[in-house]
Amino acid sequence: MDQSILVPIDGSEPSHNGLRHAINIARETQATLHLVHVIDSFPLMFELSSQGSFESMNQSLRHWAEGMLETGRRQAAEQGVKAEVILRELTSGRVADVIIDVAREASCDLIVLGTHGRRGIRRMMLGSDAEAVARTSTVPVLLVPYRSAG
Repeated sequence: MDQSILVPIDGSEPSHNGLRHAINIARETQATLHLVHVIDSFPLMFELSSQGSFESMNQSLRHWAEGMLETGRRQAAEQGVKAEVILRELTSGRVADVIIDVAREASCDLIVLGTHGRRGIRRMMLGSDAEAVARTSTVPVLLVPYRSAG
């Protein structure tokens, strides 16, 4: 049976760290990666005054996300790992819900997720998609904490 690993990425250093770990695991297990990015444009609706501004910004986000996913796919390919890219747009619920849905749709065996490593009140105030994924996933989740050089 082919192994499949879901890797949510958002362009942050913690997600790059998670991707690096996932590539290493996939290379060792000959698994396929499914790189997913979820565009959450809901906050933009409140920030932008016109529909045209929203559409323009949303298109920019989509273009940026496609480039980021392609970069991740190339990084995996350079290590001999097959990767597919998935771009979703949040229409309701949380990003974590979309990640769980994609893992189920792609029949993933593992989710590898880079985390910011926030603790205490900062984590509580900002929320944690990684924590929500870990709590609600029906497949194993590997949380890769990000530790800055400083």
